[in-house]
Amino acid sequence: MHIENSQLKAFILDAGLINEKRLDEAEKKADETKKRLGDFLVKEELITKEKLTKLQAYILGIPFINLEKEKIKKEILQIIPEPIARRHNIIAFRKKEKNLEVAMLDPDDLQTIEFIKKKSDLKILPRLTTPKSIENALKQYQKSLEAEFGEFIKKESKSIDLPETLTDLKKDKSKKIDPAGRGEDEKDLEKAAEQMPIIRIIDTLLKHAILQQASDIHIEPTEKEVIIRYRIDGILHDTMTLPKNLSSGLIARIKVLSNLKLDEHRLPQDGRFKIETNNYKISFRVSILPVYDGEKIVMRLLPEDAQGLTLEKLGLIEKALEKVHRNIKKPNGMILVTGPTGCGKTTTLYTIIDILNEPGVNISTVEDPIEYRMPRVNQTQVKPKIGLTFSNGLRALVRQDPDIIMVG
Repeated sequence: MHIENSQLKAFILDAGLINEKRLDEAEKKADETKKRLGDFLVKEELITKEKLTKLQAYILGIPFINLEKEKIKKEILQIIPEPIARRHNIIAFRKKEKNLEVAMLDPDDLQTIEFIKKKSDLKILPRLTTPKSIENALKQYQKSLEAEFGEFIKKESKSIDLPETLTDLKKDKSKKIDPAGRGEDEKDLEKAAEQMPIIRIIDTLLKHAILQQASDIHIEPTEKEVIIRYRIDGILHDTMTLPKNLSSGLIARIKVLSNLKLDEHRLPQDGRFKIETNNYKISFRVSILPVYDGEKIVMRLLPEDAQGLTLEKLGLIEKALEKVHRNIKKPNGMILVTGPTGCGKTTTLYTIIDILNEPGVNISTVEDPIEYRMPRVNQTQVKPKIGLTFSNGLRALVRQDPDIIMVG
């Protein structure tokens, strides 16, 4: 947001906020210290931040909004995920039909406005506001899982009757095997996984992650506690910490949901499960890995209604969007999609496949794992243990008369 000093001076004098002599002196000092005139005036308390922002809004022709005492509806506030709101100082505060009013510190941040427009499928109406307004609005977010559910989880954890710890269970060599072939370790963990407080805690974690639009959930054991982290918009955020004694119950519950071996603590395990409600249908791809302090869980959230996305809604900038559209129309060639974890590689690939998926073409894929099921697409899961590798799968696909092949 750039306003020339001369322009700002003219409006300040016209409004009678500061006399000309003091304003000239302030401008000279601001130049000497290489500060913006407006920032210098606020620092020297010659004008309040709110008055300056109102003046800037008037000059730019953008409405001003003060959110310091405004209570924003939860469903509107959460149109913009909290990490994005914090990083870009932007708050959704009012929605009418397809119009979304957002308060910003920098209405010239067109990239953020365009991103939110594509993500929400709404027309974005920027409003200028103050840092205090943004700060107040951010407090209305579910700042973290701990802030929203901390007391509930602490209360539930006290009522949990868990086996000592996995380490203690392993040290005890006297555990017997029941007639069904299950050791007491497995039976204890199964019992822990079915305890109502553990079920409630896991349900709370999963629902909160969905609400925060997380792409991944990390449950990480340490020596003294369990750390919960979410990856949102490509960046990992610490969400809360849980007592160490909950670790075995949490792991057991996820293993039960994913149909994994409860008593396997030495080898990595992979599985998946699904949550369906009236509002969403999401698959969770689960990876469990033994680490020094126990077992670490990472769950990838895969919205099953992601099919039907368009390239426009993925947030691609105009130049890149045009390039992708042009290239997918070509009769032959190769498209590479690369990037860091959680950046949207898989979503981009499936979106392109969805666009190209017509009755006149044969589409085949070789994947590990298959993250979304797509109608009329022949999807092959690699299985290295039996010799079905990416290279063998591709070799076989060539003889399947393919028009389009996806590898990922």
